[in-house]
Amino acid sequence: MEKVRLGRTELYVTKTSFGALPIQRISKTDAVRLVRQAYEAGINYFDTANMYTDSEEKLGAALHDVRQHVVISTKSGATDKKTALEHMELSLRRLRMDYIDLFQFHNPAVLPDIDDPNGAFAAALEMREKGYIRHIGITNHRLAVAREAIASGKFETLQFPFCYLASDQDLELVRLCREHDMGFIAMKGLSGGLLNNAAACYAFMQEFDHVVPIWGIQYAWELEQWVDLAKRNPRMTPELQEIIDKDRRELAGNFCRSCGYCLPCTAGIDIPQAARMSQLLGRSPYRPYMSDTWYAKMHKIEECVHCDICKSRCPYGLDTPALLERQLAEYDAFYAIHHND
Repeated sequence: MEKVRLGRTELYVTKTSFGALPIQRISKTDAVRLVRQAYEAGINYFDTANMYTDSEEKLGAALHDVRQHVVISTKSGATDKKTALEHMELSLRRLRMDYIDLFQFHNPAVLPDIDDPNGAFAAALEMREKGYIRHIGITNHRLAVAREAIASGKFETLQFPFCYLASDQDLELVRLCREHDMGFIAMKGLSGGLLNNAAACYAFMQEFDHVVPIWGIQYAWELEQWVDLAKRNPRMTPELQEIIDKDRRELAGNFCRSCGYCLPCTAGIDIPQAARMSQLLGRSPYRPYMSDTWYAKMHKIEECVHCDICKSRCPYGLDTPALLERQLAEYDAFYAIHHND
């Protein structure tokens, strides 16, 4: 498979890589089989996170005996040194590995303080010095934090939402990462499930030779689809461009990146979560969202006063109130079928 240099990490990872969030939803036996099939098909890069329940454990069971042939990244949302160290140590045990290739700060609301001796960044530096992690990156959904991370020069990679619905500001991040020799890892390449033409998504990513998309994979047919595309390596055609242009016209306004700029909400709605509920239900364990607590949180949308403050704050120009109404309708339809599962 085609490989990409992941910025100044000097890690060479497959352009078609494996996002391990969705394997939370399948059994350990099925997950191990799926991950191993991905490895045997030529995929060498697997991305997970401390908060993805048993994802790390499943990756470890599938890959610990081929450690030298794979690149593993994981994440922690810890903000203090003690918790960050605990998360890294736990990840190593779950993965059954002696080191982590790429440790990433998981979507922090503000850039980690690189000078705080008791902060999470100090933990990453300590673990890197000891050889337990090899490279330090960051993931985010916020343009301002992403720009700050690039400018700081302290992070070797950036993982950020990127697909063919990308805004000019997203494209600027990709360009800046290249200029700073910073690896760019594209998450949500299918826009959280809004996009359904894999060939178009793949061809778009091929336009950026330094971008590494991680495709969330849960089923064997999804893996086979990406492996087949990697073999055929389709490039942009007028037909695929037409699909992209049509989706941009119809879907661009529906993609919430969960950046949080819309908060606080006048009515107390958890906008960053509620605005992407259909994606959460489709790509992560859905049972937690069938709880009475989440039912009540989603129905807070009915208390929206249409002040449009959230809409005015959105850096992506989303019609947030309209998006929330659609998400509630989809949630209620899903809840009616699955709340007793």
